[in-house]
Amino acid sequence: MSSCLLHRLSRPVAGLVRQALSPLLSRTLSDDVPNDFYQHHPARDVIVRRAKNVAECETYPDVQKLEKFGQYIASILPKYVQDVRLTSTNELEILIHPEGIVPVLGMLKDHTNAQFKALMEITAVDVPSKPYRFEVVYCLLSHHYNARCTVKTYTDELTPIDSATAIYKTADWGERETWDMYGVYFSGHPDLRRILTDYGFDGHPQRKDFPLTGYTELRYDNELCRIVFEPVEVAQEFRKFELDTPWELFP
Repeated sequence: MSSCLLHRLSRPVAGLVRQALSPLLSRTLSDDVPNDFYQHHPARDVIVRRAKNVAECETYPDVQKLEKFGQYIASILPKYVQDVRLTSTNELEILIHPEGIVPVLGMLKDHTNAQFKALMEITAVDVPSKPYRFEVVYCLLSHHYNARCTVKTYTDELTPIDSATAIYKTADWGERETWDMYGVYFSGHPDLRRILTDYGFDGHPQRKDFPLTGYTELRYDNELCRIVFEPVEVAQEFRKFELDTPWELFP
């Protein structure tokens, strides 16, 4: 009798749980937005550019919804959003002005139709031939909509950009790593110091103009009984090394 009663009570509870979880499992980006929502928020002459090999798919991610969401972001933040792209992997890229890091990331985190609560990583790309050689990349994730978004901005060796630690706590170590590897300075960071290289390291290893051998080398000194740092000394025969004929250059 008790088992039958327990079974009868568990059925409505299971139905309520299933009904509560089903929207979360099936929701995608902008599903909660009415169909005419974007009509009242026209884009600021921004056309979402697709990669050449973007594949239309009937399931997630919905390319049409991503395009509408990108146009909506450009329309409400026209001062900072400079371009919106859709990559070959059906991910949204938002290119912004360096002064728009805090307002754009804050909007993407707190806006009801975005909710990108997680900052997965911060990295940079070094292109020395460009006037602004560094492209800083923020990879965002929305657990609510099961969607990803990439925000990109630019800077050079001397111009600092605003820190995102006030918005995302995970930006702390990501900005420290970007500073250590590329030398991008984040103003307003609470503790901007090296995180991967040693104390007193000279230069930033991920820059394209950083030598492969580095500037210093370390060895153990038997007389001092400790590790010492010395300038790199490359033997002359290794300087002449050519990949095409590696053995003909050695005596």
